[in-house]
Amino acid sequence: MSILVNHISKRYGAQKALDDISLEVKPGEIVGLLGPNGAGKSTLMKILACFIPPTSGDASVCNFNVLEQSVNVRKKVGYLPENNPLYTDLYVREFLDFIAGTHGLKGNRTKRVIEMIELTGLGQEQHKKIGALSKGYRQRVGLAQALIHDPEVLILDEPTSGLDPNQLLEIRGLITEIGKTKTIMMSTHIMQEVEAICNRAIIIHKGKMVADDSTRNLRHPGTAIIVNVEFSTETTANLLKNIPGIAEAMPVYSISGVPGPTSGIPNPVSRLWRLSSKPGTDIRADVFKFAVDNQLTVLSLQQEEQKLEEVFQELTKN
Repeated sequence: MSILVNHISKRYGAQKALDDISLEVKPGEIVGLLGPNGAGKSTLMKILACFIPPTSGDASVCNFNVLEQSVNVRKKVGYLPENNPLYTDLYVREFLDFIAGTHGLKGNRTKRVIEMIELTGLGQEQHKKIGALSKGYRQRVGLAQALIHDPEVLILDEPTSGLDPNQLLEIRGLITEIGKTKTIMMSTHIMQEVEAICNRAIIIHKGKMVADDSTRNLRHPGTAIIVNVEFSTETTANLLKNIPGIAEAMPVYSISGVPGPTSGIPNPVSRLWRLSSKPGTDIRADVFKFAVDNQLTVLSLQQEEQKLEEVFQELTKN
């Protein structure tokens, strides 16, 4: 197991930053750690990176305990803090060489620095002072220093914070590439980033874990299938209810799925419908068969997915 957390709690005086958190991260997973400001994400990451101790509970990284074997943990972990502290008066290559030295790299030190410069796209910036770099390139330097000792686990705290759209895409692509050979835990407030990079999301709220599942399962909290369908001509709700497995048929204003008025209308008529299935039933094939049997053409059919952002808001609204 790359990361194992057992009933971790952390108190700052009367404030409980983490409250009985337990989780496992397997090798090769890219896990998104989500939560509002002050939820406890950074606290958990600092505990795993051996920057602060837990108040109770324990954790291990690559089978090394964060309290009893912290030196071994540090050898296995690459950590990028949220504020990305860098020596801005050093040149990029000089800084990475210094970091390689602190990790005790010797024979392959220069080669490793060159490899990290190439991997993170710092070739044209390597002879510049870090203080002269843009935010995006500073994040690249931060990732390079986290990777310099070839760790098995990467812990990234808000790695794309403050980046413009182009920089964000570049860093996102870099993290995805790195994730092919590393276990990654990253915190972010950008839901699209989690959907694009992570195969699993953990949501923390007020120090407690409120969700831990694959990003797909979180977007499909129930087992019902909902589709928005547009037919070539109008049909009725009563007729649609003959589709096997259908639970509800609701007319909509547009194919985007905005419900239409149904109050007081016993058998509404429309070309556009929002169809809900019974639990465990996929009605899409039956919708096409219904159209053929009733001499209708399906102009469009879209399965409706709950956005991860909506799930996040629901779980953290109180």
